[in-house]
Amino acid sequence: MDELKQSCHELSLPVTEKCNPISRDIDRVNGKQMVQILRKCDAEIFEKKNHDPFHQRLYSSPVIQTMVDVAKRVEMMLRTSFNEMVKAPKQKQICSYIIAPFVAGQLDFCLKHLDVFTPVLLGFNPVHMARSEPMQDCSFHFKDVAERMIAEQRHKKAFVLNPVLGAEAISGSSRMKGGSATKIILESILLAGHEAAFRGKRVTPEFCHNQRHTYNKCFCKSFNSLQMKAHVYYIGWQTLGIIGLTDASECVPTFGADFDDIRGFINNGFREMKNKEGDLSFLGPEFVIGHKDFVDTILPSLSQNDVMLFLFTVNDDLHEVTALADQVRRRTSNLHAIAHDLEKFTIPVICNMFGTVLHITWSFSSEEVNSVVMRQRWELSTKWCLNAISTGAHVLKGKVYMNYMIDLRVTNSKLYRRAINILQRFTGCSKGECERALLRAIYSTDDLSEDMTSADVWKHTDVANRRDQVVPTALVMIQCGCTLAEARHHLDCHPVIRDAVSACFSSSKTKSTMD
Repeated sequence: MDELKQSCHELSLPVTEKCNPISRDIDRVNGKQMVQILRKCDAEIFEKKNHDPFHQRLYSSPVIQTMVDVAKRVEMMLRTSFNEMVKAPKQKQICSYIIAPFVAGQLDFCLKHLDVFTPVLLGFNPVHMARSEPMQDCSFHFKDVAERMIAEQRHKKAFVLNPVLGAEAISGSSRMKGGSATKIILESILLAGHEAAFRGKRVTPEFCHNQRHTYNKCFCKSFNSLQMKAHVYYIGWQTLGIIGLTDASECVPTFGADFDDIRGFINNGFREMKNKEGDLSFLGPEFVIGHKDFVDTILPSLSQNDVMLFLFTVNDDLHEVTALADQVRRRTSNLHAIAHDLEKFTIPVICNMFGTVLHITWSFSSEEVNSVVMRQRWELSTKWCLNAISTGAHVLKGKVYMNYMIDLRVTNSKLYRRAINILQRFTGCSKGECERALLRAIYSTDDLSEDMTSADVWKHTDVANRRDQVVPTALVMIQCGCTLAEARHHLDCHPVIRDAVSACFSSSKTKSTMD
């Protein structure tokens, strides 16, 4: 695609789907350079300067004021922020979670019952970039709901928090900047509400700004320490175990990885997760997450090529950490750790058990030793480290071309659109041509029937979820003008997706020159 077409296409994309120029060549650098690129991209979260007057940053005054308004609602309605805080004075737990299949549907329901609910929409694109296409079994679209939220925000009955963070390091990988900023915003709001409700501290813009500085220090400390990259099993304790499970699970839709390429395990399994449904390990191997499960099912077949990464803090049961590390060392020497320490509370010789230790030492005040704030710092810094490790591993594995997730799994309407955008970006073809090639790859045929082309997007994604290398196959078919079988043969000859795509473009250029 020529530069003018690329620029026009890029302008039409939401911010979170754009290409970040900082990481454009991330697939060509070594591990150390990759960490520096990821650091620069994530640092954009904390930028004060607003390069676009139409976009608000994370700590722009209007965004801070909205956070303050929401925190005051938290103070008024919930009277607490975290369940663990509530347990201490023996109050009833009033914080819970839901997993909604459609965010727009939940917001629509809340908007119809504003006497009961205060809906808050959190995202990182301007409202005018919200999706406007129809949704399955739904009479409205997301943009319609977002605009209704904006209208109600004028009366402080609903709130929209949508600061712009800049493009992700890997285009569309919102688990990175988006995930980190979501954690920062929610924790800042909930903590401010709790401090106001139980410690008599007023909810002010200054409080939210102070939280920003805390997280920024956390960010700097994380990337200053990070010197590792690996394909690993994460073995975590308490909430760091949950961070590890989350990072591992995100690799499947993000990079088209198998569920066991990167896996997470947590002490006490589902008991530590405290999920409503309880133990879900009976659902299959994807739900086996406890340390005991790891010892029973993974450890016996562990090889020297497998990398182990322990995630723990000075407040965890270090005897338990030592015992499990000793078991693992009998199978492999490829054992590493991310260990969070406190000044004057130095983790003992346990760190000598690991080949590499990312040892992060935190300063603290006396009231922070066992505080939620300190736990938040450990969690967020661990998230940044694991994001860099798992992203770097998949880049080095060849799952990324330039800074695009070329081998993403097309499992929902957002990823379906992203797949078409990637094909347009690299081929210069029309949306219709790219969608047709994508459907050929999804349905494994060169001859699409009318039923296939007229089906709803959810039908396409349901089939695509059972297919491998959908986007690379479609890309090769377009670029080389070949059949489905020929495209798959090309990919078979180049097991590394990045190499297959590069060879495809080289072949296409050679053919054009000869013509």
